[in-house]
Amino acid sequence: MAVRASSYPREVVVSASQESAATRVVLVHGVRTSRTMWRRQVDLLTSRGLDVRAVDLPGHGRRRDEPFTLARARAVLDEAVGDAPGRVVVVGLSLGGYVTLHWAARGGRCDAVVVSSCTARPGGTLHRSFIAISRVIAATGAGADRLSDRAARLAVGAVGAVDVAAGGLSSAGQATTLTAVLKTDPLADVAALERSGVPLRFVVGEWDHFRLDERAFRAAAPSASWVLVHRANHLVSLHRPAAYGRALLDALRDLVPGGRVSGRSTRL
Repeated sequence: MAVRASSYPREVVVSASQESAATRVVLVHGVRTSRTMWRRQVDLLTSRGLDVRAVDLPGHGRRRDEPFTLARARAVLDEAVGDAPGRVVVVGLSLGGYVTLHWAARGGRCDAVVVSSCTARPGGTLHRSFIAISRVIAATGAGADRLSDRAARLAVGAVGAVDVAAGGLSSAGQATTLTAVLKTDPLADVAALERSGVPLRFVVGEWDHFRLDERAFRAAAPSASWVLVHRANHLVSLHRPAAYGRALLDALRDLVPGGRVSGRSTRL
């Protein structure tokens, strides 16, 4: 069944009742997309009685006209966590994963972190090539977003592509965003979380091309847990949303005991 972009709300903030809102889950999107990429996870987590906040990073979605900086990205996460009365779990994918690690390692308030598609060290050949390609694509103007939409349909299918595009695509600012990420050091960040005792889980797609440095990440945080989603690409939450949703529910139960997550999940 087709899903229309117009069916999405302007805000993706869903609060559980006071009785069950023991855990707030903040979802942080990848580059070029926005909060709406999490539509199916928002639906799932909300149905389990959780307080869900899917954010737009600077340069994306409703903040498309705001230049991306790491400082402002950290502020967005601080705002999303706000005065949550209970536990807080922050989930990030790709760009969102790097931002989440960067924020959490600098004292961001959270009880657990779940990240995906962010186990390639910034600054490598892959990263710098992506920046160069982004600049070329952005030079095409309006054609950049059309190209991004076609690429999304190939990567995650028609429904996933609607989720990606629903909040608006942000190809023009992609090079600026990726350049800012060069300043992050995710290996140092995961090591900081290891020292602080913040529970960390990686949920990775089997076919993710960002698994280049996975061994180094495992070494930096030996107590972190890992979940492999079989037959999933870099955009794992969109490519295999049901499996990713089960992995999130498992992470919430495992990493935040007593968080009142209802129901059970099955093996991926």
